Amino acid sequence: MATPCICVVEDDPAVREMLRFLLLKDGWQVCEAVDTVEADRCLTQHHPTLIMLDWMLPGMSGVQYARKLARDEATREIPVIMLTARGEEEDRVRGLESGVDDYVTKPFSPRELLARIRAVLRRVAPHDGNERIEIDGLSLDPGSHRVIANNEAVALGAKELRLLHFLMTHTDRVYTRSQLLDRVWGMNAFVEERTVDVYVRRLRKALERHKCDQLIQTVRGVGYRFSSQVY
Repeated sequence: MATPCICVVEDDPAVREMLRFLLLKDGWQVCEAVDTVEADRCLTQHHPTLIMLDWMLPGMSGVQYARKLARDEATREIPVIMLTARGEEEDRVRGLESGVDDYVTKPFSPRELLARIRAVLRRVAPHDGNERIEIDGLSLDPGSHRVIANNEAVALGAKELRLLHFLMTHTDRVYTRSQLLDRVWGMNAFVEERTVDVYVRRLRKALERHKCDQLIQTVRGVGYRFSSQVY
């Protein structure tokens, strides 16, 4: 079996060399790009497991490129970690809103970066569509369409069930309303983004009776995530 590959998109040679050394030492294959044109070639040739993307790139910025990757069916499932010197809240929101899976501010420690990579890959690992999921007192059985919260059955409509299933199988990642529309309603669904808010409210109301509504978290200015952690 081939060693999984990480695509490093970074125009600073010193940072790129440091990342190459760190990732190779950790057992990864590495393909490198100095801009998004080279990154496209890297994706086509190497089919990477994860992309490490610098915010400031010549030509198209990392944020613009992340949005492009999220729109493309061939690349939308590849997780992206954005590397940047921008640490302000507004910048973090912009980064997450572009569809990236995590956001690491420079300078960062090698141990932290490797831990972030493993955490992202755990979150996006394929999940058996018929496997029962259980998180912090809430369980969902896709086969029987049953939801149990703290040992009590939860009555949900079909769309709320699909939304909950998607969120529970993609924990800790923030999704924008448009991303949730694509993933839950389908890319050809002609519905407004505020439809997501309506169904999230319905889902929370159903879970509130069983003290599980806090698992669905609003990320101001971005969208929603499902998590048992308090951020």
